[in-house]
Amino acid sequence: MSVPTRTDEAIADARRAVDRVRGGGHGGGVLQVERRPARGGRGGVKQRATLIALANAAILIAAGLFGGIVMPLGMFGALAVMMLMLAVTLAIAFAPATPVPTPERIARSEIKALPAATARWLDAQRPALPAPAVPVIDRIGARLDTLGGQIGALDDDASAAAEVRRLVGEQLPEFVRDYQKVPAGLRSTPRNGKTPDQQLTDGLSVIERELGEMSEQLAQGDLDALATRGRFLEIKYQGEA
Repeated sequence: MSVPTRTDEAIADARRAVDRVRGGGHGGGVLQVERRPARGGRGGVKQRATLIALANAAILIAAGLFGGIVMPLGMFGALAVMMLMLAVTLAIAFAPATPVPTPERIARSEIKALPAATARWLDAQRPALPAPAVPVIDRIGARLDTLGGQIGALDDDASAAAEVRRLVGEQLPEFVRDYQKVPAGLRSTPRNGKTPDQQLTDGLSVIERELGEMSEQLAQGDLDALATRGRFLEIKYQGEA
């Protein structure tokens, strides 16, 4: 039986707060979950813009080298360069987008592809998350990028890989989806001192720190410590039975 970790505690606390808010509608009835249309993240637009800029810069550099070393481009050469840049821009801008992986698909991903798949899914959730959570999402994305480059040597059935999969492929997506089930009108409503927005941001911060610790242990080659990350929770109340 696995020992609960700080991440488990934070996520459990956040889920309990979410459940209280969902059940706290007028008259004590259960409120219907608001359905939001699926929306892609902003990372795809930024990535395409970056690719367009890099491709056009490469074309201009190549054209400048050709014109300075081989022969001048002339009017027709300059026109050809402009047409090539336009064609590359349109090709990148209208290329079919890669579908955002679902949490179910993330859970089935190979361990090597897991951080990238989770990062792509999390980026697509940005429009539905509160503003204070966005910087935390950015830090988690950076952590996942680092982690993705570190777990290449892990086997899918390794104990350390199981710990990574539990946090990255299961707890993180489930935690965000639990928040998204709260009706939008109640996400900023305090319940027992915290709003669901605050619970989300705090829980994501805990996950971000856990990812950082995982990366440190992988960087040190301490796979045994990573595989046995479970630890007893500190006693909250003195004298508790």
